[in-house]
Amino acid sequence: MTGQHVEHQLAAAVKPLLDAVGATPVPLGEAKAEDVVLEWEGRPALAVRLPHLSSALDRLLAEMARQFDGRPLAELDRLEKQRVVALLEERGAFTVRHGVETVASALGVSRFTVYNYLNRQDGSKTS
Repeated sequence: MTGQHVEHQLAAAVKPLLDAVGATPVPLGEAKAEDVVLEWEGRPALAVRLPHLSSALDRLLAEMARQFDGRPLAELDRLEKQRVVALLEERGAFTVRHGVETVASALGVSRFTVYNYLNRQDGSKTS
């Protein structure tokens, strides 16, 4: 009974983190090799299934919209869109396959424009 209570405590404690990264708890008996097993007091307590990178980018874009008062990203002005691109780059959004295309679509701009925003940012870092 105590083990189940500990699992419940751990699951409740990490729920905000799992929600933030889009991960899901998995019963230990259903854990796959790629799942992360969390231990409590030296014993397996909870398995966590991490999301695919493409869904991570969707979550990042949704977070950007929340940071800009819930407005659709395509409705932001140019400076706000540049800020979104900078924030997304900091979070690794452009390491995901088709990241530039996905971000460009969400912002309502061309891939070329996203690359310009990224290049402008790189230029300001070296100056």
